[in-house]
Parts: sequence; structure tokens; C-alpha cells
Amino acid sequence: MTPEKIVEYQKKYVLQSWSKQRNLNPIPVERADGIYFYDYDGNRYTDMSSQLVNLNLGFTNKAIGDAIKEQVDKFCFVGPSYAAESRSKLAEMIIRLLPDSFGKIFFTNAGADANENAVKIARMFTGKNKIFSRYRSYHGSSFGAGNLTGEPRRYTLEPGIPGFIKFFDPYVYREAVEFESEEAATEFYLKKLREQIVYEGPDSVAAIVMETITGSNGVIIPPKGYLPGVRKICDEFNIVMICDEVMAGWCRTGEMFAFQNFDVVPDIVTFAKGVTCGYVPLGGVAVSKKIAEYFDDNLLSCGLTYSGHPLACAAGVACVNYYEEANIKDNVKKVGKVLGEILEDLKAKHPCVGDVRYIGLFSAIELVKDKTTKEPLVPYGKDPNGVMGKLVGMLKEKRFMTYSHENMLLVSPPLIITEEQIKEEMVKMDEVLTYADNELI
Repeated sequence: MTPEKIVEYQKKYVLQSWSKQRNLNPIPVERADGIYFYDYDGNRYTDMSSQLVNLNLGFTNKAIGDAIKEQVDKFCFVGPSYAAESRSKLAEMIIRLLPDSFGKIFFTNAGADANENAVKIARMFTGKNKIFSRYRSYHGSSFGAGNLTGEPRRYTLEPGIPGFIKFFDPYVYREAVEFESEEAATEFYLKKLREQIVYEGPDSVAAIVMETITGSNGVIIPPKGYLPGVRKICDEFNIVMICDEVMAGWCRTGEMFAFQNFDVVPDIVTFAKGVTCGYVPLGGVAVSKKIAEYFDDNLLSCGLTYSGHPLACAAGVACVNYYEEANIKDNVKKVGKVLGEILEDLKAKHPCVGDVRYIGLFSAIELVKDKTTKEPLVPYGKDPNGVMGKLVGMLKEKRFMTYSHENMLLVSPPLIITEEQIKEEMVKMDEVLTYADNELI
């Protein structure tokens, strides 16, 4: 097919997610390598968001590709009730990477159904029904995961499922209260959460579900002591603590899993994205030994045709091996330090930058009309004049490919990026922010 025909068919026959369809003009991708992809005219684009924050090891990783090919030559599929080498091996590898308290994996197709099955498991295990999750959160857009989600992408699912309760994130930058320290902020947020649980009835609350680090909604990093404090509340009321590591896991923050930055151990961890880097879709639910043992004598009422798909698990084995063998965590910490310094310089330089938040290679630039009042560049849940779309479009013209959400620009490149590459690309961000300073505030 010609590139023109590819685009024509895409526009004519494919419904593209989160978009009005009429004016879409997708880039036809011919080839890709590392952090770059190319159109049919040879133009090079830099992937500064790891696609959907999932392509952690970049394009055309040979180890992952070879593992998939090897599995194809054995067999492509066998049902979940059979023992397949790639499935068994990947489960063991993931458990080995988690704290000693973890016991088993339930594999899913992606992050949304991982979160849905985590909720089901928590409800079966506790015999309780209410699920707490946060307003500034995204856990997927299928019906169950969409009810977990707190931000505007949940609206089309409403009225939703009874028993899903929202609470506020520890979003210190936008809080009406001025805190003297992170610890003071933590105390405030934990007291409000505990109070809400008491009002809802602790005997009815099965789980608290949190993105360990809020992802698309602004890379909101919990203040000191917050996650251990949530753990303490969960222990007090016999509530299952679920950390959604779909976006933040797999070395994105400089640790294999984001919760490992915060001296806390959850009961359940959900994952997807970086476990295979998107080469084949895969997600999963890792549960504690205590929860796993419960299902020795109680029915696990969860099931998916493609649970632990052999091709996906083969990709996962190669992917997890590569993280360790290539010392990806070390590269994330080294290049992440450079990215953090650049982001702080952009914050100091540009009037439109209200805040920058970063950990490893996971970062967001929050744009404002006024640094003093912190008025966001666009209202929450709206972009009536296409302001953020304009900025993303300008970055695209410079071949810096990322996305925005609310008043944030996300910067989360593949974890294989070098210091030289990050410096080269962030010059483009600097230029676009200068335009925003001069024309948008």
C-alpha cells in the first residue's frame, strides 16, 4: 500500500480513540528503531512519550522480537489451563522481582482488565464491596476500570457501578491549604482519607486503588510518608491496598516498580504496558501469598481466553531479562537526573510553567496563565480554544512526539534514551514554551 492509501483507509475504516474523527491526519509509519520512527518520506520523529508510556525499550528490540519468533515456531496459543513454559517462567520472574510477601500472578490482556480483576479479587477475598480510588486517576476505560477512573474519561460511563467511591489525591501544588512541609501535607490527606472511610463504613470497604504515581493526570508524586500512611489505614480496617503500576512500573521511575521508591508493600500490584513494551499486549495482577492461599479452597471467579497468552509471555520474559541485563534502571536514574535539571531550568525560565514534576523518566510540565495565582492554562476537563492541541502540534512540527492531558505536557521517553538525545529534544520543548510565554498568557 502507498502511504496515501494507508492514511485513507485509517481515516475511512478505523475509529481512533479519544478523538473527533473528521479532521484526523495520522502519520503513516514506515519503520522505526530505538527512540525514533520514520514516515514514508524519511522524516524522523522522536518518541518522547514512549508511545502511550508503554514502549519502554523502544522500537525493534531484537531480544524481544527473537523471543516472539521462537515461540511462534513452538506454538502460538494454548489455553490458560495448560502449563506453557513462557507463562510459567514469566510468572516466576515477576514474583521474584516483587517483595517476598507476593505469591502468584493472574495474567490479563492489558491494564484495564488487570485493574478490573484486581477489584474482583479484593471483593472476593474480603467479602466487602466498596472500592476507593482517586479523582485524578486513570485506570482504564472499559466499564469496570472506567468506574475506577476519576478524571473526565469516566463521564460517559455514568451513571456508574454502585460502590465506587472517589477521594482526593495528595496534589500539593493545587491544594488550597499551604503546607509547611511534605509531612504536614501527608498528615492532612491521610486524616481526610481515614475520615471518609469511617463515613462510608470500614466494614464495607474492600480496597483502596491508587496509581502509585498518578500518570497521565500530571505525574503527581506522593509526599513523604503518604503511601506508608495509606498502608497503615488499610491494615487498620482490613482493606486491600492495590497499587496500579501499569504506567509507573517496569523501571519507569528508576526502580522496577514505583512503590519501591516509597518504603511500602501493597497487597496487590497491577501491571501491563512495560512488561512487554507493547510488542504483544499483556497485563497482570500480582497478589500476596495470603490472597493467593485464599483461593486454594475458594473459587477464583476470574477468567480470560487469552490469560497468559504464550506469545505475550515470551515477549515478557525477554523484556524483563533485558531490563536487568542492560541495567535499564541505572540508565533511567542517570538520564532522569539530566531531565530533572532541564525541567527545573524550564520552570525558572518560563512564566507559563507553574510546576514540573519528575521521577526517573516520568515527568510532566504543568502550564499556567499566572504563576502566582496558579490559574491553569486551560480549565479542568476543557480546552475550548485548542490551546494544548496547538502546543502539541508545534512539538509535532519539530518531530518531538508526545501528548497533553489537562494543562500538562507529558515527557516520558523510552528508557534507553541517552543524555545527548534528551538534551537535543528538550531544546525543542524550550522553544515551544517560549511561544506559550509570548502568545498564550
